[in-house]
Amino acid sequence: MVALVEPTLELRAARHAALGDPYRLAIVDELVLSDRAPVELRRLVGLESNLLAHHLDVLESAGMINRSRSCGDGRRRYVHLRRDSLRDLSPGRRVVPVRALFVCTRNSARSQLAAALWRAIADTPAESAGTHPAGRVHPGAVAAAKRAGLDISGSTPRTLDEVGTLPDLVITVCDQAHEEIAAPDAWLHWSVPDPVARGGRAAFDSAIVDLRERIELLIGDPRAAA
Repeated sequence: MVALVEPTLELRAARHAALGDPYRLAIVDELVLSDRAPVELRRLVGLESNLLAHHLDVLESAGMINRSRSCGDGRRRYVHLRRDSLRDLSPGRRVVPVRALFVCTRNSARSQLAAALWRAIADTPAESAGTHPAGRVHPGAVAAAKRAGLDISGSTPRTLDEVGTLPDLVITVCDQAHEEIAAPDAWLHWSVPDPVARGGRAAFDSAIVDLRERIELLIGDPRAAA
């Protein structure tokens, strides 16, 4: 099973609830840009001191802010946003980048592009395979990959049997392959439209955009964890 990286659902829900109030959202919006003293937040957000204190307490309980004493005037305090608290607010679970296998029917476009993108974005090995491999990688996929700074010109379509031991992370990127295999629940499925069937440069470029967004959503920004 693929290792999941995520805070608890309870903590994520608490942070969503904290941001569900317009004043608290406005406070966080301001703190994204600048650390602020409470007196500054009162002016900027338009709150009385007792209400501001309440909202800051809620944000602190949700692990979204902390407060420190001024290094200048020790009577003054500043409120700081915990930037890491914003990373996991989008719905969805993330996985640790591991060796991945992408599967489609012909292994001539979507799965080849997905594997190349995974190697580039996740910086970990990735392979591809098909349930009924074509004789070659589609020229449109090769050209689209080149436009995206990827090289799949030396790739050759192959069957699932040729992969050998399957990795922990397997993703079907084709409805037909997903349904034909009757993929187990542990596998993931991305319903990516077939650029070969649609035809044209735009269809292949669109597939790359779709796959890139899905990969980045799945693993997050690797640079943020560095």
